[in-house]
Amino acid sequence: MAATASASWQPQEDGLKEICVLLEHQISPSSSADKSQIWQQLQHYSQFPDFNNYLVFILTRTEGKSVEIRQAAGLLLKNNLKTAYKSLTTACQQYIKSELLPCLGAADRHIRSTVGTIISVVVQIGGISGWPELLQALVTCLDSNDLNHMEGAMDALSKICEDIPQVLDSDVPGLSDPPIKIFLPRFYHFFQSPHSSLRKLALASVNQYIMLMPAALYASMTEYLQGLFILARDPTSEVRKLVCAAFVQLIEVRPSFLEHHLKDVIEYILQVNNDSDDEVALEACEFWSAYCDAQLSPENLREFLPRLIPVLLSNMVYTDDDESLVEAEEDESLPDRDQDLKPRFHSSRLHGSDSVDGDDDDIVNIWNLRKCSAAALDVLSNVFGDEILPTLLPVVQGKLSATGDEAWKEREAAVLALGAVAEGCINGLYPHLSQIVEFLIPLLDDKFPLIRSISCWTLSRFSKYIVQESGHEKGFEQFDKVLMGLLRRILDTNKRVQEAACSAFATLEEEAAEELAPRLDIILQHLMCAFGRYQRRNLRIVYDAIGTLADAVGAELNQPTYLEILMPPLIGKWQQLSNSDKDLFPLLECFTSIAQALGPGFSQFAEPVFQRCIHIIQSQHVAKVDPVSAGVPYDKEFIVCSLDLLSGLAEGLGSGIESLVSQSSLRDLLLQCCMDNGTDVRQSAFALLGDLAKACAVHLRPRLHEFLDVAAKQLNTPKLKETMSVANNACWAIGELAVKVHQEISPIVMTIISCLVPILQHSEELNKSLIENSAITLGRLAWVCPELVSPHMEHFMQSWCIALSLIRDDIEKEDAFRGLCAMVRANPSGALSSLVFMCKAIASWHEIRSEELHNEVCQVLHGYKQMLGNGGWDQYMSALEPPVKEKLSKYQV
Repeated sequence: MAATASASWQPQEDGLKEICVLLEHQISPSSSADKSQIWQQLQHYSQFPDFNNYLVFILTRTEGKSVEIRQAAGLLLKNNLKTAYKSLTTACQQYIKSELLPCLGAADRHIRSTVGTIISVVVQIGGISGWPELLQALVTCLDSNDLNHMEGAMDALSKICEDIPQVLDSDVPGLSDPPIKIFLPRFYHFFQSPHSSLRKLALASVNQYIMLMPAALYASMTEYLQGLFILARDPTSEVRKLVCAAFVQLIEVRPSFLEHHLKDVIEYILQVNNDSDDEVALEACEFWSAYCDAQLSPENLREFLPRLIPVLLSNMVYTDDDESLVEAEEDESLPDRDQDLKPRFHSSRLHGSDSVDGDDDDIVNIWNLRKCSAAALDVLSNVFGDEILPTLLPVVQGKLSATGDEAWKEREAAVLALGAVAEGCINGLYPHLSQIVEFLIPLLDDKFPLIRSISCWTLSRFSKYIVQESGHEKGFEQFDKVLMGLLRRILDTNKRVQEAACSAFATLEEEAAEELAPRLDIILQHLMCAFGRYQRRNLRIVYDAIGTLADAVGAELNQPTYLEILMPPLIGKWQQLSNSDKDLFPLLECFTSIAQALGPGFSQFAEPVFQRCIHIIQSQHVAKVDPVSAGVPYDKEFIVCSLDLLSGLAEGLGSGIESLVSQSSLRDLLLQCCMDNGTDVRQSAFALLGDLAKACAVHLRPRLHEFLDVAAKQLNTPKLKETMSVANNACWAIGELAVKVHQEISPIVMTIISCLVPILQHSEELNKSLIENSAITLGRLAWVCPELVSPHMEHFMQSWCIALSLIRDDIEKEDAFRGLCAMVRANPSGALSSLVFMCKAIASWHEIRSEELHNEVCQVLHGYKQMLGNGGWDQYMSALEPPVKEKLSKYQV
């Protein structure tokens, strides 16, 4: 091939033929040629400097070749440019660009579309200013009145707007305005084009700017809205869908623009929520949740509720082509395919008050009109509460009383509706809940699997009530019926029902907690029976149900009869799975909960579990550098789950873990994990550091200063907001270490304090858990090294006391107040200017359980009363609210 590339570049005939033949083999489904060999050959050609010239030539100039070959050349060119555009010679770049522009108006739509995609990639890498001819070419095409040219330019622009919208809203040398100002009037003009393709591309392009809101769109908003109202009745469903999407986005980010048209918009959305095209109806249905989430006045929606709620309910009925109907027939004996296994996400351990609950209400993952309608009903019920019941209940009752097999979908939708409003309308439903639950229980045995599964979910939505009522005889009978009904469904032969029952049972477990203890035997028998029967996907949910059970009943589980049912199958599975099998993740999580629940009772199982976690972390560290010699691919989730299980062991076994730690390389591995570049690995590593500090700090001592140093670095990072969970755990771990190693922490105390003070001073920007942990750790450092911390106390006393006053009573808060008292003893005048805040912090205690600390706090208050004299003290007291004064009276001041 020719190595030069200039404006007059011409391909060599042989090279052209060879590449075309390769591309033909590559795209031909019947070709006997080895696809990987073709791929290697094409990769080999990529080494030649003008290979991409050949590709653009095939795309734009070989009109005798099939469109498929030309497109294949274009797609290969796009991928090459993504990685290598900047390393091409200027001449090659120029040649490619000069060949693309004349093809914007190519006769074949597929060629135009491929050219548009490549143009977007070039702009993404080189920017608009790197291609001054492009804007002029696009404008010329848009103004040409030739459909192919207009469509080609619009296609390229819509891709630029979608991938890199900000490019058109930036200043370009030689232009007085950003390019978007040149294009918007042309887009609006196309809103009224007779060609649906142009209307669709133009509207899609403008919609991309709602979030960015450039000045040009802001200034022409009236014209945009007028265009939307004209397109609202468009005969093409894709255009109507984009109109709905625009209204949804506007209500989310710029509701003020719709203020004067709100009634009309709501009326329109309500009508298209019933559109014959399900995708348009789905886009419209997103509006209701968006409206409520934007916290706009419910007043505007109120009058529409009597018409809206029946529409939502009718859209909640399964359509005949719903994929779930096919899946619902799947028997448990059918093995899962790999694509049935949805990706799972392990959330690293977090110490503090911001535990994030995953919303596991959604049983299957495909978003559709039915789910969106149920979600809208849920949101509306939370905004309007019982107001919607007079409209809703008659429709639900009508659907529930529909008899006959053909009406099962109506009945199913009614049960879904009851579950959807279970939270928002709980007060209005309360008098009838006993009857509703009584009505749902027999549906657990319905002949239609999807009615069985939805009844599980809806019952779980009422689980708080079901558990609350179990205190009296009738309520307990009902609780027991629900419990046994769900256990029966856990052993259903239908996969979909198994999944719903297991998830519902986990929700009931969380509410019932120790109430489950009397039925542990039968619960474990059902869960372990399911464990033996389920396919891979549902097995994950059984693990979750077992883990949740352990969290719920805690030490109650620690009885030989229960452990004999529970542990052998789990250990069997543990031995069967390899260290690189992702099915190990949910099992590691499950063991974490069991270890914490059993406490010292887990010690008989601890050693192999501990050793394997160490081994997994070690092999993953090797795999990160050299997967071949490790024999497993690198996946940091193995490290995260293993660290969390080790935390569970440390928490459960306490000092009992010491012998395992002392004979292992855990200390050095942990330090490595604390310095990992993955935030979730660091987050779990610092959680384990804190747990080990509590259980056996002595084994951390040899590398104590390295641990403290790397923990302090997590608090002093410009990216603190992005790594708050890591900082949170690191901060907590420092405090746990401090109370164990005392003076040994002194060399780094001031470094840590200088990181904690800015966190406390910017509390409104950071999360609650990090503020609490920072306040506690500062107090713990002050307790162990008061002589170092107290000289600086006036710099942080006020923001520290505000943070302390928001922490609930517990051991950690006691430590922090020991630090407060120690500092005041060392430097009483340092807290004088913040005395009011200190009094409020002291008043935040419900009750100080430690008599010793209670007396110390008394001494501090009396000390200040003496120091200020009665007049001065009374002046301070008068600045306090009456409830605070009342709380302080228990300290006899």
